[in-house]
Amino acid sequence: MIFIWDRAKAIAQKEIYHILRDPFTLILSIGLPIFMVLVFGFAIEFNVKNIRLAVFDADKTQFSRRLIDTFSRSDYFVVDQVNSPEMAQQTLMSERNRAALIISSGFQKELLAGRTTAVQLLLDGSDNSTVAPILSYLTTIQKMVAKRLVDFDPPQNVNFKTRFLFNAELNSRWFVIPGLFVVIMTILSLLLTALTVAQEWENGSMELLLSTPAQPLEIIVGKLVPYALLGLGSVIFVYIVSRLVFDIPFRGNLSVFGVGCILFLIAYLAQGLLISILTRSQHVAMQFAIITGLLPSQLLSGFIFPIESMPTFFHYFTMIMPARWFMVIARGSYLKGSTFVDLWLPLLILAISCCLLLFFATKKFKKDLEI
Repeated sequence: MIFIWDRAKAIAQKEIYHILRDPFTLILSIGLPIFMVLVFGFAIEFNVKNIRLAVFDADKTQFSRRLIDTFSRSDYFVVDQVNSPEMAQQTLMSERNRAALIISSGFQKELLAGRTTAVQLLLDGSDNSTVAPILSYLTTIQKMVAKRLVDFDPPQNVNFKTRFLFNAELNSRWFVIPGLFVVIMTILSLLLTALTVAQEWENGSMELLLSTPAQPLEIIVGKLVPYALLGLGSVIFVYIVSRLVFDIPFRGNLSVFGVGCILFLIAYLAQGLLISILTRSQHVAMQFAIITGLLPSQLLSGFIFPIESMPTFFHYFTMIMPARWFMVIARGSYLKGSTFVDLWLPLLILAISCCLLLFFATKKFKKDLEI
């Protein structure tokens, strides 16, 4: 059958009118990107700071005060003085503090005598997100303490000089905002398509559309184009906010990034359409969209948790998810300045995903039409 664009255009115009008359769709497509970028951009912080530290000082000497001052002068700890070791542990139990520093008597005496001394640091192991950062901070603080207390700089045969590439200040917003492209575009493309098309199945208007001369591919294109425009609009909005509000650099090629956005949008629009065809119910479609799209885009795409740290099965399982590969494109384009040569594999996998999802959606839609 010959594809006639005028039919697809008419269906797209009808879908645009439907979107303009639907408050839920308008609020979700316009308000959601604004809410997520501003809230998540300011709220999510992977660099743990202001860790409340309970301190019991049994020595009460100049050296012990210098030790405490070393912790309090850093940007990472907020010191909370307590009167006993038991009270320090109690503050951990009540979650008033995340760590406790206990300095025993004789701390200064042992150091002046040239002997090794130790202090006890208790950590709240129930909050795994703060334990690893605290341990990494201790390495730096330990060197500062050795220098301040006894003017001792441990000899080093090898001097490691660390330099952070692509994000020199380890700014969490530079890491989070590009990842929000994946989450926002997933919600707008997958959820909106699945719900609105499923609503037409419930209302019976889809049967009226199927009775027209329009072919399955023309209907699919007409349905997807308006939501693709909404998705691209959200991409432009997030890009502007990231550059103007959060001052995040964009070191890559806009054309390559744009191609990645289009491929990702088409893949998830086709997936949303396929979900609506299979379920024909808004309630069931929403559940499928959340399970197959929204949750994986946040939990299994590398947005929050590194894929390299996942078990072997999930490391390979995420390879079938378009969200994982677009996450590579977004962060690579923003921070690393990745070119088409660097991103050929994610782009190729996204293109394959588009073709497969469009094929299955068209085939299922055509089968229902023939029935």
